[in-house]
Amino acid sequence: MKQMDLLQPFPKSDLQSTQQKGFFEATMAAVKLQKVYRSYRTRRRLADSAVAAEELWWKAIEYARLNRSTTAFFNFFEPEKPSSRWSRISWNASKVGKGLVKDAKARKLAFQHWIEAIDPRHRYGHNLSMYFGEWCRRDTQHPFFYWLDVGEGKVVDLDECPRSKLRQECIAYLGPQERGRYEYIIVDGKLMNKQSGDLLDTTEEVTGSKWIFVMSTSDKLYAGEKKKGKFHHSSFLAGGVTLAAGRLVAERGKLKSVSAYSGHYRPTDENLTIFLAFLQRSGVNLEDVQAGNFLCRTSPERLC
Repeated sequence: MKQMDLLQPFPKSDLQSTQQKGFFEATMAAVKLQKVYRSYRTRRRLADSAVAAEELWWKAIEYARLNRSTTAFFNFFEPEKPSSRWSRISWNASKVGKGLVKDAKARKLAFQHWIEAIDPRHRYGHNLSMYFGEWCRRDTQHPFFYWLDVGEGKVVDLDECPRSKLRQECIAYLGPQERGRYEYIIVDGKLMNKQSGDLLDTTEEVTGSKWIFVMSTSDKLYAGEKKKGKFHHSSFLAGGVTLAAGRLVAERGKLKSVSAYSGHYRPTDENLTIFLAFLQRSGVNLEDVQAGNFLCRTSPERLC
């Protein structure tokens, strides 16, 4: 039955007209519901597209800037101008040192992982450092990344780190939208994922898995499972500086242990103390929490 037919007036004293009226109202309700659903679906798709576009643009811009920062001076036909060189150096330094202006106690990446951050492919810093050492031993005038990927070094294949391993182990650097999935907040003294609302439970994963965390200079906590050669401490903030970094164990949101261990950031006991103080201010009960080699049965300031 066409919608226009349904809109025609019904005879008032006939049983059939009552049935037709009921059918008409049900049909119109279904039509309205479908319109609302389609409108919601369209808005949802547009929102998803916007998020995806933002993430892709962020990655494209990041890659382009990193690529230029490490390869611009490889063009020997158009030598880089001094002003451009200083701009490139300044931007590289600001990337891996971002946040230091907020807190003098923040930790930046160790050198071998600093070159991981400025590498457009973010190859694992531990592997890159081996090739960097080889580059230092050789008599070459080429910059490191040019030597490694374009020049004589592209044929170098170290026994301790084969070229295939260097290519395969690239560290994920999270963009703004991706990072949000790893953010945890403290609710009623427990660690809860900000997006999903799930309580952090590292004991549910495969035996032997390691969970790592970082705290940004704006006191945001990020945590996730470490995957060697794929996902490390540097992943969370895309190589940015941290106030604290290390490993943790939690069960149903309750913190069990925490340690200041990170090869990327090499945090100190002071950084661990800063993190424990943050947890305490946020309402986490630190009693019986294993912190390094200590139990938190005293104030965080006296632990280290």
